[in-house]
Amino acid sequence: MATQVRFNVEDAAAIRFGISPLWETLRSLYALGDPGRYAIHLPWIRRARQLARERSLLGHVDVLKTFARPGVWMPDFLTPPPAGPLVELEDELEIVLRTPTPEVVADLAATAAGRTTAVTRAALHEPQAVLEALVEAARAWHDAAIKPQWPRIRALLEADIAFRSRQLVEGGARQLFDTLHPTVRWADDRLVCDDPWNLDLDLRGRGLPLIPSAFVDRRVLWNVRADPAPVAVYPARAAATLWDRPRPTSGGLAAVLGATRAHLLELLRGPATTTELARRLALSPAAVSQHLRALHNAGLLTRSPNGRVVLYAATEPALALLRIQEHAG
Repeated sequence: MATQVRFNVEDAAAIRFGISPLWETLRSLYALGDPGRYAIHLPWIRRARQLARERSLLGHVDVLKTFARPGVWMPDFLTPPPAGPLVELEDELEIVLRTPTPEVVADLAATAAGRTTAVTRAALHEPQAVLEALVEAARAWHDAAIKPQWPRIRALLEADIAFRSRQLVEGGARQLFDTLHPTVRWADDRLVCDDPWNLDLDLRGRGLPLIPSAFVDRRVLWNVRADPAPVAVYPARAAATLWDRPRPTSGGLAAVLGATRAHLLELLRGPATTTELARRLALSPAAVSQHLRALHNAGLLTRSPNGRVVLYAATEPALALLRIQEHAG
């Protein structure tokens, strides 16, 4: 079985990237509900479990878990496509509040069949009241569990977008989608995704927003229904490093360059942005920029402007130094 997403010329020209604070807020509940599957997020899950038991959040979490928990699909009205990478949570919540009643009913029919609860039944009869409760709950959970970590999460997502944008510029849609995820491939005028859902989505000139997510793991996720604006949510690169603490770098290269610059070279075996590197090293972007400038001036890094960010990567001489250190160790 496979999902097919059909493109025309306009769709291929309208591929775009976005970051959704709302999506990360809701999808984080899947990790909370299945720590074994989302083991890379255990540092966050330990704290989030404590938060979820607090009296001020308990009711909100229960409301959200009706629609966002392992084993269920979230209705499309809860995950509107973000307008771009700079959207704020409140912008997305406002869109949710304005969802027309027929869309709420159709989405619930597509996702809650045979699994109705008191909340889903109430949504069918009083959709606006339930939308307001969901918005309030999402805001509360975001503020408690996601907002304190949002700079770290956003840095990861922005770095992914910078990398994917480069793929799109250098190799077009085929290279972008062929490297997006192992289950996805470009086939003539359509995208084919190996998954169990067997969806047939026709973009019809609406383009395709691509949203990286730290909390999506195994597959690219699509709309539940074909009618709403299309969206694809895919696992972000390097999500396993999200909660890493910086580790000291030793060896001959650290003795020559200093531990921080040697660690930077290790991290730059693949391209990365200043923000991503700052997150992984637990340093300020300004401090990382100084080190990157020195390494670039020494011929050990390349700089590639990519939209509003710059991607850095180790040069071949730098990679040779890293290989020498590995052999010496």
